[in-house]
Amino acid sequence: MLGAESLCVQGGARRGHASSGPERCLRVCLNALLAPAVLVTGLGVWRGEMAAEVLPSARWLYCGEPDESQRALLVQFSNGKLQNPGNMRFTLYKSNDSTNPRKRSQRILAAETDRLSYVGNNFGTGALKCNTLCRHFVGILNKTSGQMEVYDAELFNMQPLFSDESVQSESTLESHTKSFREKMDSCIEAFGTTKQKRALNSRRMNKVGSESLNSAVAKAAESIIDTKGVTALVSDAIHDDLQDDSLYLPPCHADAAKPEDVYKFEDLLSPAEYDALQSPSEAFRNVTSEEILKMIEENSHCSFVIEALKSLPSSEESRDRQARCIWFLDTLIRFRAQKVIKRKSALGPGIPHIINTKLLKQFTCLIYNNGSLRNLISDSMKAKITAYVIILALHINSFQIDLTVLQRDLKLSEKRMMEIAKAMRLKISKRRVSLAVGREEDHKLGTLSIPLPPAQALDRQSKRRKIT
Repeated sequence: MLGAESLCVQGGARRGHASSGPERCLRVCLNALLAPAVLVTGLGVWRGEMAAEVLPSARWLYCGEPDESQRALLVQFSNGKLQNPGNMRFTLYKSNDSTNPRKRSQRILAAETDRLSYVGNNFGTGALKCNTLCRHFVGILNKTSGQMEVYDAELFNMQPLFSDESVQSESTLESHTKSFREKMDSCIEAFGTTKQKRALNSRRMNKVGSESLNSAVAKAAESIIDTKGVTALVSDAIHDDLQDDSLYLPPCHADAAKPEDVYKFEDLLSPAEYDALQSPSEAFRNVTSEEILKMIEENSHCSFVIEALKSLPSSEESRDRQARCIWFLDTLIRFRAQKVIKRKSALGPGIPHIINTKLLKQFTCLIYNNGSLRNLISDSMKAKITAYVIILALHINSFQIDLTVLQRDLKLSEKRMMEIAKAMRLKISKRRVSLAVGREEDHKLGTLSIPLPPAQALDRQSKRRKIT
């Protein structure tokens, strides 16, 4: 339409109220007459030149939408004014979903110049909120007749679109590969306080220092391996493990001529400690069959203790020795089941003072907790108690014991029980055992015999074997 001017009219009618014509409009924005305007519709592009004079009055004619179900498109550019708007090429994309009332009116407007591309839409985060708060109109003024045709319009905010997407893809990939800590550090670098940035720099310096230390240690280890050899280092490590095991295994006399001299009874209980067991072991020494049945019913003692009480010798001296050993073994098993000893008496009254002192000094380690000292039964101490229980059981049962029964009484895994037994140089064998209900199961037996098998360290050796 030649000789026409583009005019933007904003209507202040509320949403939800239909406008019957331009008479319902509250405000006419004549600022469009002071600057060039671009009108884009689905039918084409109109461009008008500014008139030298403005008519004193005009007649309005409201025409609705210039195209079916499509309002006129007004555009504004987020990066400023266009220097040459005549070179713009516009493309409008409509939603194909005609059933959904929300998606039916969705539009995407693309614009291209020789240097840059732009895109705008009327939905999503990039859409202008003013389209929902007020109505926009475009007026076409005919200077000859003095009549203005007013059309419904929609405003689009055009943003530049960079064709090089590699930068965006790289930044997206980097954000996905970064850990939560790295993302937090980036936020602190950009928006953090001075104190937070100082703490971040300090942590990074410490990280660099630890990496340098690890590198130096790795180089030193490589140098030692090259100089000494892997075989010699593994041999030294096994020897060190055996020395460490001796800290919580009973003293072993590997050159002994008899099994009873390998782990001497005097190394387990001193003469004074043995004498102190006379009074508390009296109940075991004089136990009757009815009392043993009651122990089984009440489950007051472990299986090994009950079986040992069933087979007490008739000789008074041997019976007394066996009763003392069984009582001390039962005490060790009950003591091992605890974690922290909070009182001076480990297992309550009835324990001789010398035995209580032996338990605390020999089978616990001191820790400081909440302002007081406590006696802790650590994992190494539990292994030590297990080894002493095995030695006592060997002395009770003529140096052959059912390791499966002891393992269940001590609530240990079979693997752990076998590790400790092999570290104590026992020979392991299997035996088929008949159960009371007519079933049978395999039990592991441990035998202390001369000559002793080669010494084996505990689980640390198996871990090293996996690593090497």
